[in-house]
Parts: sequence; structure tokens; C-alpha cells
Amino acid sequence: MKKVLAIITLTIVVLLAIVSYRASTAFPDRQADPIPGITEVDLDESGAIGRFSKALTIPTISYDDRSHFDAEAFRDFRDFLQSAYPLVHEHASRTIVNDYSLVFHLPGSDPSLEPVLFMSHMDVVPIEEISRDQWTHPPFAGTVEDGIIWGRGSVDDKIGVISLMEALELLLAENVRPKRGIYFSFGHDEEVGGREGAAHVAEYFAEKDIRFDFVLDEGGAVTEGMLIEDHPVAIIGVSEKGYVNLVLTVDSPGGHSSQPPEQSAVGILSRAIVRVEDNPFPARLDYLYPTFEAIGSYAPFGMRLAMGNLWLFSNLVKKRMLSDSTQAAGIRTTTAATMFSGSPKANILPTRASAVINFRILPGETVDSVQQRVTQLIDDDRVVVSEEYGNNPSEVSPTNSRGYSLIAGTIRGMDDNILVAPYMVRGGTDAKFFYPLSSNVYRFLMIKFDPKTMKYVHGIDEHVAAEEYLRAIRFYYHLVRQSMAS
Repeated sequence: MKKVLAIITLTIVVLLAIVSYRASTAFPDRQADPIPGITEVDLDESGAIGRFSKALTIPTISYDDRSHFDAEAFRDFRDFLQSAYPLVHEHASRTIVNDYSLVFHLPGSDPSLEPVLFMSHMDVVPIEEISRDQWTHPPFAGTVEDGIIWGRGSVDDKIGVISLMEALELLLAENVRPKRGIYFSFGHDEEVGGREGAAHVAEYFAEKDIRFDFVLDEGGAVTEGMLIEDHPVAIIGVSEKGYVNLVLTVDSPGGHSSQPPEQSAVGILSRAIVRVEDNPFPARLDYLYPTFEAIGSYAPFGMRLAMGNLWLFSNLVKKRMLSDSTQAAGIRTTTAATMFSGSPKANILPTRASAVINFRILPGETVDSVQQRVTQLIDDDRVVVSEEYGNNPSEVSPTNSRGYSLIAGTIRGMDDNILVAPYMVRGGTDAKFFYPLSSNVYRFLMIKFDPKTMKYVHGIDEHVAAEEYLRAIRFYYHLVRQSMAS
């Protein structure tokens, strides 16, 4: 018995030694070196804030129902950009793509160098009329009060459009001219998938056989209190999940509710949805690990212990993350039943009941594999599963490219307390259309997010601190200048 206890004790000691050693050595400091010489940028702060405020008053809304599209608002926004940024329009060519999306091009002096593409989008999501009275300030008033800029698009994503234009206008005023060409692309329907805007812009570039050294869109940010407590972490999107709406449809004879069948169309459909929700996609940590690997040396010992020894603790890590819906979205294909329709009247049996389930697809899965899994789970020929809209997960861009290094080095050059890490964007961006044009497609916007401010994106009281907006301008100023220099 003593021999058995000794073996067990020795095994435990060796195991503890192994996991502790891994926790201490698995994560060397991988942070990018700050780009030297990044100094404070002298901005006309009140002017920049005033122009941003004006941009927020123009209701460039994207609706799922395209019959509500307001063409005049997008033309007004285009005219505003022309009046607000005269140097950009004087020195850069402007191309209107598919009537509303915009492409600006500032040629470089060395045509042998591949240009760089900076992206954003002009459209914003609608306001729910029922919530309009809950806004502190009207959503399209562009109110500036106590250092806060209020309005729909202040975070997603007119801040990107205006910050880029401010940065380039300032560079041109300083008579900076590029060695490497610079493009800006501003889509007009990102919030409904980008197929009329960014997709056509990508086709426009492809037709001209233009490839990019790197592409930068929205999608990442500086997080606070979300990854490591003691450090803000700038997450640069190197990939994004796919997206598909699956429509579940059940047809039936209908009739009067006083003589119902054993199962109505609504009942059949409800059981199908429950089967799908009760069988979520499996969790995987392979797209989480590179993020932690980049910042692990700064993490608490307990986090390093678990992440450095996933061979032992992977199930525990998954269980912990799956208990939080925000974290769970990063390690699995998500399932969200969002829409349901049936009879138009309480006493009428529906002849057709339908529902929509939205999936955000983890790399490794595809639109087709999701549809096949859902069909198999439902296992009912009465339920027809069809794809309404979908795109597969993106490719994964490298973290050892010139573009990634410039982005990371500029962030760290502005504030070396900020850690930088790659990550997988859980939503969708216009960047997904540009992989045929560059192997180096990234997503980042230099503003801070914490669990509280995340709730304002697409929500009530969307707003941004003026200092965050001004910092975004300074970031683009430095990054565009570095990008065009060589």
C-alpha cells in the first residue's frame, strides 16, 4: 500500500512540476516593438469634432428591406465629404462604385510597390422606433456634450470614415506625398452584408488587376477589462467567422383552429428548433490560442497554467468559457433562432410556418456543413431547410507580414502599455471580400471598448468619447504615413 501511495505522490509531484514549468515557459514575451518617432499630432480638435458631428446628422441607414433605402442621404454624405475635405478631393481621385460606395486613390511615386487599402463603411443600422425616446440625445442630432459625441454611427462606423479623411487631409496639408499608393474604400451597405457595396468595390479592383500590400478594415479595438485586467489589449482581426441564415419551413393544409391536427405546422417547426438549440456545435480552442499566445506572458499565473497545459485542462477551459455567452461565441459556431412566423390570426391554422436561425460559423465549418448538420438534427422531412444568405469563414491572415507589424507597431508606438494580439472577429465585415486581392487582410479601429461600451454598438445611446475619436485620427495619421513611406 505504501508503495502505491508513493507512486501516486510521485506522479502528482511530477505532474505539478510539468504544468508549472509549462505555465512559466510556454509564453515568452511576443509583443511588437513600438515604432519609434511617433509623436503627438497637432490637430484642430474643435474643427475635427465639428465635422464628425455633422457627419452623424446624415441618416445613411441600411435596411434589410432595400425598398427603404434612402439614396438622397448617401448623396448628401458624399457631398459633405467633398466640402469637408477639399485637399483629399484635390489630390486623390474619387470613383463612385455601384452608385454609392466610394473609392479614393492617392498614387505613389513608385508604381512597383503594391498599394495599401484602408476601409470603412458609411452606412449605419436603423433605430428601433420603440426605443427612440430612450436615447439621451436624438440619434441623428450629432450632439456633442461634456466631451462625448452622441449619435448612430459614432462607433460603427462613421468614426472610421471620418478619422481616415481627417488623417489624410492633415497629411496633405503638410505636403506629405506617398512613395507607396494609398486607397480608401467606403462601402454603403456593410450593415446588410456588403454585397452591393464592398463586394462591387472588390470586383472593381480585381478588374483593374490591383493587389494590395495589406488591407485594414474595422473589426478590432482596444479592449479594457476583457482579456487581461492590468493591461488594455488591442485585438487585431486576422480572420472572421462565416455567416448563414437558415430558413426552416413547414407547409400544412391549414384550416380552423377548432379542428386542429395532432401536430400543427407551428408545433412541428418548434420541435425542429428545439432539436437544433439542444445540440450546439462543439467547442474548439484552436482559434483562441493564438490570441492568448500573444499576451500570455502578461497574464495571471492561473490563466497561464490552464492555457499552457491544454492537454490537461482543455475541457475545463471550454466549460468555463461556454458558461459566458460572450466568450462562448469565440470557440464555437453559434446558433441563434431569431425569427418566427405563422398564422395571421389566432383561430387560423397556418398553411405555412417558417423560422430563421442565424449561425456565425467557426473556421473549419462551412455554410454547407452547417446546413447538413441542421438537416440531420431535425431529421424530419416535413421541415425544409434552405439557405437565405451565407458566406463561409474567411482565410486567416499572417501575423508576420509588413502590414501586421505596421499596425501593431503603430499601436504600441502611441502607447506601449497596450498589448497587441491577433483574434478572430465574431461578426462580419466588408474585409471578407478582399482576400482575393491580398493575403494580408486585417481589422482594427483605435478606440477603446469595455463590457459596458460594447452594449452601445447597434444599441440605444451609441456614443464615443471625443478623446477616443481624436486618438483614432492620430492613429490613422501615423499608420497611413508609415504605410505610404516605403
